[in-house]
Amino acid sequence: MVHFKNRYMVMEVFIDAGRGESDPVILTQFNVTKVIRDSIQLNFGECDLAASLGSLQVKYVNPVTKLCIIRVSREDHQKVWTAITMVRSIGKIPVSFNLLDVSGSIRACRRAALECDKAKFEQYKLAAVDCITPEIILSVQS
Repeated sequence: MVHFKNRYMVMEVFIDAGRGESDPVILTQFNVTKVIRDSIQLNFGECDLAASLGSLQVKYVNPVTKLCIIRVSREDHQKVWTAITMVRSIGKIPVSFNLLDVSGSIRACRRAALECDKAKFEQYKLAAVDCITPEIILSVQS
């Protein structure tokens, strides 16, 4: 029996809403998966897209802190990473991805994502002291 090896990537999404349309994009698993698939097909072709689709999955997306965790096979993780760095927009909104961590287990990636989420939330609380509602605090903590 062969154990299937994965890589998990923690990515940060920078959205430049000022240069795009007036309606900003909301990050979802569907949006992120679609732009990654389109980038793989555009840059590597349909054969490599079909090879990497078996393991490609967006496991976690936080639309508030703009973090996502992406699972991909160990053999294809550099190709997918390259395709993600070539993504320039979601819809008509310019975006860029920043890789924060690559790991072989979801636990280590979750730990890195939680640390980054906590740091971003602390910065958010300091920047917008009066604008934070209890709903936002609950959504981030959950």
